[in-house]
Formats: sequence, structure tokens, C-alpha cells
Amino acid sequence: MAEFPDTHYSTYTMPTKITALTNGPLLIAGDLITIADQNGKVFTPPDAAKFALCRCGGSAKKPFCDGTHSKNGFTCPPQS
Repeated sequence: MAEFPDTHYSTYTMPTKITALTNGPLLIAGDLITIADQNGKVFTPPDAAKFALCRCGGSAKKPFCDGTHSKNGFTCPPQS
């Protein structure tokens, strides 16, 4: 089980928003976001308030996006 740092949810200043970008990553914005894998390893984003998660599978910085989707032909059209 993942071990998350002690957080005080009453101090939120910005709600978490996840945006699936067309043919690109998941853009994550918000406060107090913790990213962990199924084994509990915690990943620290470069900018904790706004970052992108890879959806194409080609990033060398997984789970974070490094822009590889624009080179490997990843497509994911917007949902209607």
C-alpha cells in the first residue's frame, strides 16, 4: 500500500484538475498531489502544482511526459 505524506486537506487553495490533451499527455494541476505506483513508490513531479503524465508509453521520464508523443505518432482524439 502506498505511503502518502501527511497532508492537511483543509489548506487546499486550488482544486485538482486533470485534462486529457488531444494526442498528448494528461495535464495535472492542483495542490497536494501525490503520485505513487502500485508498489508505493512515490514520484516527485518537477513542478508539484502543474505537470504532465505520459499516455503514449514512450517517455524516458515515466510517469511524466517528456514530449515523446509528438515524435512517436501517438494519437488519442478528443471524446465527443
